[in-house]
Amino acid sequence: MAIATNALPYGLRDVKLAPLDSTDTPGTKVDLPASQTFSFSETEEVTELRGDDVLIAVKGKGAKVEWDLEAGGISLAAYVVMSGGTYSLTGVTPNQVRKLAKSGTDARPYFFVEGQAIPDSGGDWHARVFKCKVTDNLEGEMKDGEFWISKASGQGLPNLTNQLYELVQNETATAIT
Repeated sequence: MAIATNALPYGLRDVKLAPLDSTDTPGTKVDLPASQTFSFSETEEVTELRGDDVLIAVKGKGAKVEWDLEAGGISLAAYVVMSGGTYSLTGVTPNQVRKLAKSGTDARPYFFVEGQAIPDSGGDWHARVFKCKVTDNLEGEMKDGEFWISKASGQGLPNLTNQLYELVQNETATAIT
């Protein structure tokens, strides 16, 4: 298979998250504001067959993705997509109160993530992981003289239609819809 052009993705223009329903269909996308990092690596657990003092075969158990997200500030709507819990907005301007409430029994849900970079070579570049779950820390820090940086990491698994991830190079830049 020949690939016509090499892409030169640069930076991170946008990241959006979406909750998944029971059929792994993404719901309404939520912006991860001031996105700083969306990284992922494909990995696979393997089982080895050894015998007669040599490695005879290696069998994979299926690919998965390990991913990391970082963003400046905090979006409670994005946190709900990643952590579960309940988001609420009460009051009217100038006395609105936004709240994320999480109980000990709220499970972390699966969600979809898509990131966009604008290459030096023109067009744009999208990376999508179809079924993510925060399996490590979901964190932020309030610190003197510094902005809050939201961080999350976890795993991506194939969805119900066996999609794991997708890398897309568009000749013409296309915003995340």
